[in-house]
Parts: sequence; C-alpha cells; structure tokens
Amino acid sequence: MDFSTALDIGSSALSAQRTNLNVISMNLANIRSTKTANGEGPYQRKSVVFESTPVDTPFSKAMQGALDRDISGVKVTGVVNDNRPPRLVFEPGHPDADENGYVAYPDINVVEEMANMITTMRSYEASAASISTTKSMFSKALEIGR
Repeated sequence: MDFSTALDIGSSALSAQRTNLNVISMNLANIRSTKTANGEGPYQRKSVVFESTPVDTPFSKAMQGALDRDISGVKVTGVVNDNRPPRLVFEPGHPDADENGYVAYPDINVVEEMANMITTMRSYEASAASISTTKSMFSKALEIGR
C-alpha cells in the first residue's frame, strides 16, 4: 500500500464519521420535536448506513501485482429513518396533544445517542491518528532519501 492509498482510506473514514456525528447531533437536537418541518408527526430518529468502497483507481487496479490485495475505504450510502414508534407522554395542556391528552415524542434514548457519539468520536480520532502517522512516515521516508 502506498502513502496516498493510506491517506485515502483515512480520509474516507473521516468523512463517513463526520456524517455520522452530524446525524447523531441532529437526533439529540430533535429529542423533543413533536412535529417535523412538514407538520407530520414527531421527528424520527435517523441512522447512517456505511458501505465498503474501493479506494483504488481502475488504472492502479490494473497495475497491481499478484500478491496485492483489494483495499477498501468506507462511504456513506444513506441516512435512514428508524422505525421505532413514537413515545407517548400524557400532557393534556400541550398544543400538540391528541384528543386523549397524549403527545407523541420521538423515541430517542439519550444514553444510546451519547454512546454512539463517543464511539464515533473515537473512530474519528483513530482515523485522524492514522493520517498523521502516514504523514510522519512519508516525512521520514523523504529524510532517508537526502
């Protein structure tokens, strides 16, 4: 694996984890949203779908030797709604309460979202560290050539 491939893998992970962190933040920000922007029911929790993606160009794949193996990065294929039913809370004075006095809130667990956020941040930090290490190795290789 060359240096640019290592950087491509790390950068794909950074981009994917940044998207994941944005979605988690959106979930936490909308934990009390009883209506979406179009006015249809409570906010629905979202999650990110990741997929493996090749980081090599077609030319570099053609130039690979028999001992080389396929190397993949990661990409976001989409953001999907969670199918959890809304959490009903009895609040008869709320403007969005139904005829029985229940308000539908998104079923978002703060602890689960914070655990996801910590995991995402650790993955982001690990990817940033791998990019930093790759850059350091590249600098050391240039010093050897002097």
